[in-house]
Amino acid sequence: MPFLDLDDISIHYIVEGDSGPAIVWIPGGDAIAESYRPMMKKLHGFRNISLDPCGAGETCTTRPAPWTIEQMADDVAALIRKECDGPVVATGISMGALITQMLAIRHPDLIRCGIPMGTTADVTGFVRDWMIAEVEFRRQGFKMTKEFAITHYGGFLYSADILGDDEQWARIYKYMDATYSERDDSDFINQWQACIDYDITRELPHCDVPLHVIAFDADLQTPPARGRRVADLAKNSTFNLLPGGHIASKNISIDAATDLIAGFSRKAYGLPEG
Repeated sequence: MPFLDLDDISIHYIVEGDSGPAIVWIPGGDAIAESYRPMMKKLHGFRNISLDPCGAGETCTTRPAPWTIEQMADDVAALIRKECDGPVVATGISMGALITQMLAIRHPDLIRCGIPMGTTADVTGFVRDWMIAEVEFRRQGFKMTKEFAITHYGGFLYSADILGDDEQWARIYKYMDATYSERDDSDFINQWQACIDYDITRELPHCDVPLHVIAFDADLQTPPARGRRVADLAKNSTFNLLPGGHIASKNISIDAATDLIAGFSRKAYGLPEG
């Protein structure tokens, strides 16, 4: 179980694949490295690396609040320097997408291309109001029951076709239970506040790293218009729209997202199309 020990954080990470060009997978808020394992296993010929971000999983930190996405991008940069030989492809969803974009801005020498999924350039409107409500609920000392947390976040993460499928919901329930039923409130607040404070609208037009934005058409947490805005603002970008909610859980969505990531990665490394 490898760890990267820095001044104020000990980062737990995993590696899938012994050799090949590297893809670094950055989890969203509340999620951990293992959440990417199914997608990483599909990408043969690549060395896949992921981490538990600050505030989740086995990663431990003494970092005082408020946390920032800049700090989390620097954490990933340190991991890339330790584990990778040269610039890599970086991809992430939700908070992981924000970190991916910040990594491209702060550490362009380490990134061949970024593939942010379910993303935004800043947090405004409904998304901001919802996230502030979630944080303030916890700051006032309230706590969701296990059942409430599972169904509440299930509704925000998954599209209606998933939620209407009892077999799919039974599978998702186990993931939601593991992720949210015992979530530490202080870590939740610190991660989500970092996202609320995020704004790279001024930096994106000057970012030289190619960004391949992936949005999902039924995403409630980050509606696809927000991803479109990232692509419009970025200096060098593409916009890709797939079916699905904030987490692309139907097999067709997982496969489509994985295929896009594989294609963009091969292009970034100058490899033939698979």
